[in-house]
Amino acid sequence: MALYLLRRLGQSALTVFLTVSAVFVLIRLAPGDPATSFAGPLATTEDLERIREQFGLDQPLMVQYLIFVRDMLTGDLGTSYSFQAPAFDVVMERLPYTTTLATSAILVTTLLALPLGVWMARRANTAREIGADVGTVAAQSMPEFWSGVMLLTVFAVLVPVLPASGFATWGGIVLPTMTVALLQIALVSRLVRREMTANLNAPYLTAARSRGVSERALTWRYAMSNAAIPVLTALGTRFAAMLNGVVVVEVVFAWPGVGSLVVRALETRDYPLIQATVLVTAALAILVQLLIDLAYPLLDPRVRIGKAVRR
Repeated sequence: MALYLLRRLGQSALTVFLTVSAVFVLIRLAPGDPATSFAGPLATTEDLERIREQFGLDQPLMVQYLIFVRDMLTGDLGTSYSFQAPAFDVVMERLPYTTTLATSAILVTTLLALPLGVWMARRANTAREIGADVGTVAAQSMPEFWSGVMLLTVFAVLVPVLPASGFATWGGIVLPTMTVALLQIALVSRLVRREMTANLNAPYLTAARSRGVSERALTWRYAMSNAAIPVLTALGTRFAAMLNGVVVVEVVFAWPGVGSLVVRALETRDYPLIQATVLVTAALAILVQLLIDLAYPLLDPRVRIGKAVRR
């Protein structure tokens, strides 16, 4: 177990390092000049040269990369060009908003998608199940910006019961949460239905049913136990993706999270801020995946962490 954790932590650190390194190179190869964005349209050539020297952009790319790696290993992710503050601090100020939105969305998804998927599996090939299936396909097909605008129009304009944007009150989280969760509910409920349908028709469940086991126990104790690992993996993967920032939703609802921060950083070519955002969100996503792996033995005792099971 300890060896497995050390190996996974090493792999995670390498993954984060390679990800940030790739972003470091790609953003510098993209069109645009941070000095021009920072100085404005009235800047002279001398102003631009001075700013590039101040930001270290006058150095060769390899020299910039070596300086970046040296500073990163000492915990210095640079100073944001647009905020004139440590880039890591700027990201950490926005991160609680993104984690709050992601957590609320994954909780709503879990509470609605699991029973919906089980209900669809229990009523397979019926008219109601087909109707629910069509509904989930429609929800899965709707772009988040469209569903967000529709919810905003109905519940903030036509029937103004919820705030249209921001996080001034807790009511402001409802519309962004439902916009994010709508797609996740459609995806996860269809996965639950597929896994539960396969398990409900399995021979071991037929044998348990012949012994007089109740339908409730067959569904939630037997079938759901075997479907738990793929469902947990799907929920964890979706949660990790949301921690990277739900850019479209955050922009539509003016949500002050990491996603909207990345949009601003890209617009201003704020290299340190982009790199800090990628580093933090990649580390969080990998941490979530590691916790999911560690949870597998709790859901299925046949799973052994760090060793092969010999049969």
